[in-house]
This record gives sequence, structure tokens and C-alpha cells, in this order.
Amino acid sequence: MRDKLTKIIQAYEELEQKLMDPAVVSDPKEYARLAKEHASQAELVARAREYLGALDDIEAAKEMLHEADADEKAMLQEDISANEAKLPELEDEIKFLLIPADPNDEKDTIVEIRGGVGGDEAAIFAGDLFKMYQRFCESRGWKIQVLSSSPSEAGGFKTIEFKVTGEKVYSVMKYESGVHRVQRVPKTESQGRIQTSTATVAVLPEADEIDIQIDQSDLRIDTYCASGPGGQCVNTTYSAVRITHLPTNTVVQSQDQRSQIQNREVCMQMLRARLYEMELEKQQAEQGAARLSQIGHGNRSEKIRTYNQPQDRVTDHRIGFNSTYNGVLLGDALSGVIEALAAAERAEKLAQAV
Repeated sequence: MRDKLTKIIQAYEELEQKLMDPAVVSDPKEYARLAKEHASQAELVARAREYLGALDDIEAAKEMLHEADADEKAMLQEDISANEAKLPELEDEIKFLLIPADPNDEKDTIVEIRGGVGGDEAAIFAGDLFKMYQRFCESRGWKIQVLSSSPSEAGGFKTIEFKVTGEKVYSVMKYESGVHRVQRVPKTESQGRIQTSTATVAVLPEADEIDIQIDQSDLRIDTYCASGPGGQCVNTTYSAVRITHLPTNTVVQSQDQRSQIQNREVCMQMLRARLYEMELEKQQAEQGAARLSQIGHGNRSEKIRTYNQPQDRVTDHRIGFNSTYNGVLLGDALSGVIEALAAAERAEKLAQAV
């Protein structure tokens, strides 16, 4: 372990030297690449230095024991015990940090919320989930851009797609993929009966053009008049765009932007993300049982969470974690649920690695 960690620290210090090289500084792409690698290794190197420092302190204290008097021996022994107590936890952290990270964790995301079973109440619940993510993202300083939406007459959305940008967005939002179920008395219910409704959430890492190459000849692009609120151009100009990727029959559409050009760009963002997701699912299917963790990559058909209003409880079924209904839907307690999922995933990965 000592030799391996020493080499990691040496490589990190060499990377720091490269970042100060004028030739690298003058090359924005290379500098950005190395800076990203430097940042990704920072936590591992910090733990490695802490671990090696504890080992060095233990060895030094043991050497001093031979010539120490009784009082000094007691102090040295305390130091040895304190440092030895640190080592197991540091080892576990280092082992986890040595596991290759999900390359998508650094990416921004495109989130799709779709009303499921439950009619108008499902659409209202989809709207509540969108508001929950809005508050959650605002609390983290992330930005949300609505890409496409289909409002419901009863409130909420039949579907809504939005982009979230910020630091390591996908590493957090990936835990939200799957079926969300709500049990409550709907606003549309006059008899006070509890109804069960669902909404699906899909969290897609945003794909760059480098990640997904799309042949323009594989696309069918249709334009049509936007509908709904939006000013004088609505229903008068062909600003809405629908793109069909013919090889996969994947359809994306957008009418929420101000111009056809903007709607087309939004459609291409969504298309790249969906094709990238298909490629990831194909890779994961090939990996099969060798895949390290399922917690952070819920299938959109898998029920992951129940929001029970009468019992003021939200249960995440993947780890059996409970929180409060209002706390989660208001966005305040969602961090606690996600942190618990992240901890469970770390433990799972560590157990697999060991």
C-alpha cells in the first residue's frame, strides 16, 4: 500500500509541475484536460498523504520509545494508538477512491419527468417533482433550463424535460432515475379518497458531439406551429421542431424556445443524451453481473420511491431509507435521501472491490 500511494503522490506532483509549464498554460485544451485530472485526484492524494503521515508518525514514535522515560513512553504510546486507530477508516476511503469513478459524474444532465398512472393526478405529481428539483437545484447553486414541456389542463405536466448545469450534477441527480409513486388525496378528488399515482424520472448525462456522432442523413426534421402561451409568434410561425432519428426511431421535440434555431439545438441536445443513454444501457447489459453498482443507475421502469402524504413519509425502496413527505417535496430533505443512497453505493462498490 505504501509504495502504491507514494507513486500516486509522485504522479500528482508531476501533474502540478505540468500545470505550471508555459507550453501547457498556452494550450487551453491541454490545460483544461490536465486541470480536470488534477482536480479528480485531489481527494485521493489528500487521503494518501494523511495515511502515509500516520504511518510515518507511528514508526517515529516506536523508534523514540527505546530511549524515552516513563512519562514520554505513555505520551508516545497514546500517539501510536491514535494514529493506528485512523488507519482502517483511511484504508477504506482510499480503496473506494481507487475504484474508477463513473466518467459521467462530471457531466451536466437532462432530466425528463413524465406523468404515469393516475390521470390528472399523475400530471400534478409530475409538476410537484419538477418543483422539488427546482428548489433542490437552487439550494446547490445549479441552473435549470426548461427544454420542452407539455402542461396539463389540471395542473402540472404530462411531460417536462429540463437541463441542469453545475458542478458534478450527474453524480447527484443520477439517483433520481426510476418510477416515483405518490399516495395522497388528489386535488381533483371530491370524496377525500386516497389515490396512488406515478411519474417516471429519467436522468440522462448530457452527451457532447464528441461522445455521440450523429449522421445528418439519419435525421428527419419536421417543423410546425408552436401551441400554448408564448406571444405573437405562437400558431403563426413554424418555430417548433420535431426530430426523428431514423435508425433507432427516437423522437424528440421542442417548442418552448423563442426560435426554430433554438428549438432545433435543444432537440439535438436531447437526442444526443438519449442516444448516449442507449449506448450506456447496451454496455451495462454486456457487463451484466460484473457491474459494480445498481443503486445510482435506476431503470426508468423500476419503482424507486414512495411519497405517502397521510403518513408524512417518503420511503426510498432501494435502501429502505425514510424521510418526511413535505420535507422531501419541498426540496429541503432530498439531500438527506441522496446522501444515504450515495453512502450505500460507496459501501456496495467497496464490498465488490474487496
